Parts: sequence; C-alpha cells; structure tokens
Amino acid sequence: MAQLYYRYSTMNAGKSLELIKVAYNYEERGKRVLVLTPSVDNRYGKNVVVSRVGAVREAVGVDEDTNILQLFMQENAKGKIDCVLIDECQFLKKHHVQELVEIVDSYETPVMAYGLKNDFKNELFEGSYYMLVYADKIEEIKTICWCGRKATMVARVVDGEFVKEGEQIVVGGNDMYVSLCRKHYNDGRLNEKKDYSE
Repeated sequence: MAQLYYRYSTMNAGKSLELIKVAYNYEERGKRVLVLTPSVDNRYGKNVVVSRVGAVREAVGVDEDTNILQLFMQENAKGKIDCVLIDECQFLKKHHVQELVEIVDSYETPVMAYGLKNDFKNELFEGSYYMLVYADKIEEIKTICWCGRKATMVARVVDGEFVKEGEQIVVGGNDMYVSLCRKHYNDGRLNEKKDYSE
C-alpha cells in the first residue's frame, strides 16, 4: 500500500542526497520517478536538486499555484509514475500537501517528501505543518551540532551574527544557516569559540 512519507531534519543532514539516491535506485530498476522542487529554492539554479556533496538531479519546479495532482496525472499518462519525490517540502502550501495525499490515495503511488520541520525562529513552515498532519510515516534524518549533540534547530546568521527575527523564508545555505542542538540554539552559540548571544 502506498504511503506519504515525510523525512525531515535540520540543515546539512543529507536530505537532498537521500532523495537523489532514492531516485537513482528506482530508475536503476526500470521504474519512473517524478522529482519536484519548490521554485523558490533557486540557490543552485532552477529546477534542480543539489546535494552538498555535489550530486545533482533535474526536477520539475513547483510554484505557489502549481497543481501537483494535475502535473502528476499529465506525467502518469505518458508512462506510469512509480514514485514522487519532493525536495525542500517545507516550502509547499497546504493545497500541495493535499494534492500529494490524493496521489497516494487515488493512484496508489508512494510520495516521499524531504525538508526542514522548523524555521530559524523554531516555528513550523506551512509545508512542514501539513506534512506532519497528513503524512503516513514521519522519519527524522539526524545530524549533529558542533558540540556533538543531535541538532534539532536551525540558526540564521547575518553578517556573522545569530539572528532570531526576520522573514520566515530567506533561501540560503551554509553561509546563512547553522544546525544546532536545542541548548546552543537557546544560548545563541554557533560554535565552540565565540558566543553570539544577544
């Protein structure tokens, strides 16, 4: 039975690499996958999934008004889609997640969505919230803080300073976000040497 999977973590845990690996495994067995990524994430170009280790995968861009169910039906009509994979699913809207549910329930096609759970203010993204509501399986991909503890928070860094105010969605990479354990997120410490607390 097909299911909706939500695989979440903080930054730099290997979510995109995992998605690329899953796509490769399906295709190696002669299966067809539909890889999606929100268009707002254009750090490495449009319509691509890029891992920090250098693996790259083409994807279909999803805008706010994209109907993922219709997109799936169009692609499925060309040849059976065996799995739908989504990178950066925290940027999805409620209707997108509901459309993914329809793909799972009506077409018996597994959907695996990868993304952050909480933002730099430690609040849920819209996509994350609805993935938590609708997902059949929720799995954490773990990474660590600079201290060695499990990282569960994402800190935003602007001009070398730890910030907890600003717009929720500002796309960036290692230059702008750091994964931290709860203790060091709350303390405002980005590394062992320097104290960034306010």
